[in-house]
Amino acid sequence: MRSVSRGLQPIYAPLLHPKHSTRIALSCTSPQPAWTRSFHATASYRALDLSYSLHDNQGKAKGAPILILHGLFGSKKNNRSVSNAFARTLSRPVYAIDLRNHGDSSHDKDHTYTALAEDVEAFLHKHNLKDATLIGHSMGAKTVMTMALRDPSCCADIIAVDNAPVDAALASDFPRYVEGMRKAEEAMPMSQKDADAIMEPYAKDLPVRQFLLTNLVREPGKPLRFRVPVKILADALDDMADFPFKNPDEARFCKRALFIRGTKSHYVSDETLPIIGRFFPRFELADVEAGHWVISENPEAFIKTVVDFLQETE
Repeated sequence: MRSVSRGLQPIYAPLLHPKHSTRIALSCTSPQPAWTRSFHATASYRALDLSYSLHDNQGKAKGAPILILHGLFGSKKNNRSVSNAFARTLSRPVYAIDLRNHGDSSHDKDHTYTALAEDVEAFLHKHNLKDATLIGHSMGAKTVMTMALRDPSCCADIIAVDNAPVDAALASDFPRYVEGMRKAEEAMPMSQKDADAIMEPYAKDLPVRQFLLTNLVREPGKPLRFRVPVKILADALDDMADFPFKNPDEARFCKRALFIRGTKSHYVSDETLPIIGRFFPRFELADVEAGHWVISENPEAFIKTVVDFLQETE
């Protein structure tokens, strides 16, 4: 793990790679101009009630809340162990959330970052959660970035894991995963083993396949099916590559932000650092030895990176 650029000055957008020799001045101390966000950034959706698990170290965690949001095809169960670790180490309650169309949360044909953000904003309001830290991986990372730029007062800080505030095509793996899930569903498998065999040509890596197959559910006497709406998520892949804010001069989050990237992943390239710095002038960067699935591939380094960031004093 390599941490970069601690203690950044809040009035600058940092360019954190050695090849960059300049800083872009961005004021966060003067009032921001009024802006008209794009329709995509502000479109109103029907907020869904989200399923969640609370990890509070048997009631001992009493600090400011932490919300952790999974990535595409994930669920709150993926973050169980790290949520427990944060609750114990930081003495802060952790809400692991199922985003819409995932886990035990409701399904809806609208699956954009604005819709995802509005769901989580409604969750914060419903549970009266103040001064929260928002942590998100991949799809969850773009969701917390969207929330922070829509309403900086919604949280105390954010931690974005292996994604950047840019329009960028998803890895070609994701359309293949969706195709494999469709084939598996059409085959109506009666066992996990049968579903795994169908998925193998579309997801060669066993850990990835096992991750995708955690979405299978069974009703007595019926074939296995995916609890996620595969067609809705397939149709949403272009939206998941998008980012609703285009102009960092019109929306900015001037509180602390940590961007964690996998050293073997391409989602947060050095070329994205200047735009990250313009949207999030106080951002810090940390590299973790992992691919895109940072949390599951290297949970120890991920936990340490998050704890170090959250334990820093202003």
